[in-house]
Amino acid sequence: MRPQFLAVRELRFARGRFALMGSVVALIAVLMVLLSGLSSGLVNDGVSGLQKMPVTSLAFQHDVEKGSAFSRSVVGPDAVETWSKRDDVAEAAPLGNTLANGRTDKGVEIDLALIGVELGSFLDPDVVDGEPLSGDNEIVISETALDEGVEIGDTVVLEPSGMELRVVGVLDGQHTFGHVDMAYLSLPSWQEAKAGVRPGDQVPDRVYEDITAVAVQAKDGDATDLAAADKAADTTSMTLEESFGASPGYTAETSTLQLIKVFLYLISALVVGAFFTVLTIQRKGEIAVLRAMGAGRRYLLGESLLQSFVLLVVSAGLGIAVGVGLGLAIGTTSMPFALEAGPIAFAGILLLVLGMLGAAAAVLRITKVDPLSALGGNR
Repeated sequence: MRPQFLAVRELRFARGRFALMGSVVALIAVLMVLLSGLSSGLVNDGVSGLQKMPVTSLAFQHDVEKGSAFSRSVVGPDAVETWSKRDDVAEAAPLGNTLANGRTDKGVEIDLALIGVELGSFLDPDVVDGEPLSGDNEIVISETALDEGVEIGDTVVLEPSGMELRVVGVLDGQHTFGHVDMAYLSLPSWQEAKAGVRPGDQVPDRVYEDITAVAVQAKDGDATDLAAADKAADTTSMTLEESFGASPGYTAETSTLQLIKVFLYLISALVVGAFFTVLTIQRKGEIAVLRAMGAGRRYLLGESLLQSFVLLVVSAGLGIAVGVGLGLAIGTTSMPFALEAGPIAFAGILLLVLGMLGAAAAVLRITKVDPLSALGGNR
């Protein structure tokens, strides 16, 4: 008798038992998809704007707390010049970052992550609608800000300073920082907004001297010597990926979700292994008969693993389909959720692998079944 025939026959004969096991695996798959979508959504909502910046590293204030570098760093103009002169740097430009509250002239309240850039620099963003930045007191906003009710031509009044910024363009897709929509503006306008300058105020020259960081773009094929450059410019550098940790809440959110996913993966292996352990114990008599009839250990192990594989593939496939459906529904809400093929495929494959490992650990006891037990005793 071929193991494929025996495995399929067992699945058909004990439909209720395998349906229960499959339901649990499917629910685990649904949870994996939802956690993957939530994790991707939180990352996008937290640092999508940083991810789209054409920079390789950011140089912050010397010895700044890296977990809050964007909010605490203050760098002088000399640092930009020092970084620009390095042979291993293609371009270096000043970058400003601050969070602000505002209200449009139509009464729409909105929070913005103001990003100050030097007009004409490599940080000056392209727009997909409207006009690019051309002067002071203008902003281009994230496409997701349109969902909040902001439109091109609106005037955003910052609170409490009363500074007015006119919306002239829209960026391509989502650009967010710390779960807040980004708005790019000229560096002098950002410096005034950061200092809380009110319309009509006399602006001290020192307001235009400070920035948040130096944005660095390395030469193609070259790795910038960050340590040497930091020593010369008296700065503290982080690669673009490292700077994500300075986004508000990023590290805590991603670490929590990663821990939850690790425990979910471990639980999935234990649950599947426990199910097949129980199934193996229930089939001990049948397995012993087969052993007594001459079935080899490899035959019995292959039959059980094939059975596990069919169950896991069907159940996980159904669970992933349901999870994707729920994810599409969640994606229409304000919850930060993003369905990405890569994380979902990884979660599905990992569930299959862990499930097979759990099942293999359970069915290994098959190889220890005494064929004489099928005869009701030992001889």
